[in-house]
Amino acid sequence: MNMARFGVAALALGTMLLGTAVAQEPNPTADPQTSTGIQNGGHPVGELNGVPLYRVMVVQRNLDAVNYFHRSGSTKIAFAGTTLLPRGKGQAKVNSEKGRIDIEAHFDNLPPANSFGPEYLTYVLWAITPEGTPQNLGEVLPSGDDLNIKVTTSLQSFGMIVTAEPYFAVKVPSNVVVLENQILPDKTQGVLEKVHAKYSLLPRGAYSRTEGQHTVMDPITRNEKSPLELYEAHNAMRIAQMAGADKYAPDIMAKVKTNVQNADDIDASKHPDRKLEITFARAAVQAAEDARIATLRRKVAEERQAEVDARRAAEQQAAQSAAAAAASQAEAQRAAEARAEADRARAEADALRAKAEQDAVNAQTEAARRIREMREKLRAQLNAILVTTETPRGLMVNLTDVLFDTGKYTLKPNTKLALAKVAVIIASHPDLKLQVEGYTDSVGSDEYNQKLSENRANTVKDFLISQGMNPQNLSSAGYGKSNPVADNGTAAGRQQNRRVEMIVSGPSIGYTQQAPAVQ
Repeated sequence: MNMARFGVAALALGTMLLGTAVAQEPNPTADPQTSTGIQNGGHPVGELNGVPLYRVMVVQRNLDAVNYFHRSGSTKIAFAGTTLLPRGKGQAKVNSEKGRIDIEAHFDNLPPANSFGPEYLTYVLWAITPEGTPQNLGEVLPSGDDLNIKVTTSLQSFGMIVTAEPYFAVKVPSNVVVLENQILPDKTQGVLEKVHAKYSLLPRGAYSRTEGQHTVMDPITRNEKSPLELYEAHNAMRIAQMAGADKYAPDIMAKVKTNVQNADDIDASKHPDRKLEITFARAAVQAAEDARIATLRRKVAEERQAEVDARRAAEQQAAQSAAAAAASQAEAQRAAEARAEADRARAEADALRAKAEQDAVNAQTEAARRIREMREKLRAQLNAILVTTETPRGLMVNLTDVLFDTGKYTLKPNTKLALAKVAVIIASHPDLKLQVEGYTDSVGSDEYNQKLSENRANTVKDFLISQGMNPQNLSSAGYGKSNPVADNGTAAGRQQNRRVEMIVSGPSIGYTQQAPAVQ
């Protein structure tokens, strides 16, 4: 394939690609130089093969649109040539299916697209919504005077146009509109609407012919043995490169170049696989358009960032100048404020410290009050069952000798009933510990008394465990005739000394568990 054929197209587009992006990225043939151009008509900007080329700005067009009722069946609509291509015509069958619209269109009298300018190589069918938003429906390949295309769209209400484009993958139509749909009064069914194709939605492009003039020239002499898709691929690659894609989208452009090279290699082979060649070429076109759009967006982002940086730098410079001018005056004020702040902080710290101390005292007082209330409440509950007194070691619950059989350590029924109630109360306070301590009088040998006191203490502990108390919170010990509470010289005194004491302790009542001082 002769690459020199693309030189004219590339040169014609060199100044058209760096315009400011709007709501949509501009068509690849858009020219920023025409933003204040001619409203109607145009001036020649050069010649091609002796025929003047014109650049025309189209600010607004009106287009009939049809609301094809959902699942309403098929209808027909016509296409008529614009003043750029008066002989152009066509017809489309529009079929409304569930969730989609099928379009089967036929066009006549379309010359090669590059007759409108060296940058144009193909035609694209567009759907334009009533809001003016375009959708690329597909490429209309100019392989002869009669053209057919079958496409599908999810739109329901739209008009249709055909434009000349540099390649099939463009996302915004050029203003080289050669065909527009026309309502067939007797054949088109649906709701007629008007589409206002405003400039912001259909950006200005580069016409290469004045309206009213029919074009027959073919600026690019194409080798018909090579598929049109190959020319589109080179065109798309050059356009993307001139937009700066090699710099801003190098990864995508690497894929573009690889696909173009693959297509060229196949085209130059003795027995080219045209299907594979076209596949590589179309992949190159799509990737090139992606690279061009990415480049335009990154350029816009760079420009906006540069503006932000410049504004920020100016603001910083102004702030630094103002700060320097007020530095000496502000220093004295800051010193005074610092002294005042130090005094305030000191006073605040003193106040906080005093408050903290008072809060600590209040907390201690409140904690002591709660502990006293808890201890007294517990003492009253236990005292209602067995005699309970407060001692330095905690609350002492006393089981006298009469609660056991004489000389034995088995519990009487009423003793079990009382202990069961005690177990319920103590178990409801998980932090409480219970020390069971057995004592005897001085009658009998020390060994006998020690064994009897241990057995009675263990019996009480075992019973409390059987009533659901946590074994970890229970302990038992026997102290024999130690620690008498009365005179062993009298019968009454000895009876008082024969006893089992249960010492209740724990944080919630303000006592820590401790062993008795044996006397």
